[in-house]
Amino acid sequence: MTPISIKKFVELTINNNPDINPKELEETLRAVLEEKEGGARCMNCGAPIWVAGSALVGSHMCFTCLTGEADDSDDFEVLG
Repeated sequence: MTPISIKKFVELTINNNPDINPKELEETLRAVLEEKEGGARCMNCGAPIWVAGSALVGSHMCFTCLTGEADDSDDFEVLG
């Protein structure tokens, strides 16, 4: 995964999804990141959660369980 800041992720997401509230997305990303740093695991398989995806769908899940894909090399992960 490619590391990305919360602010940059919000900016990119809002550019592609103008109906999303940027303030709410930033708050959710911060909360999910904190939960991951606290040890939150995927509710399906127990792997570390994917912050970017979990914040958008509202469920604590890993990349593979959210997307059905194993290769995450073209995707972003939010870092603090």
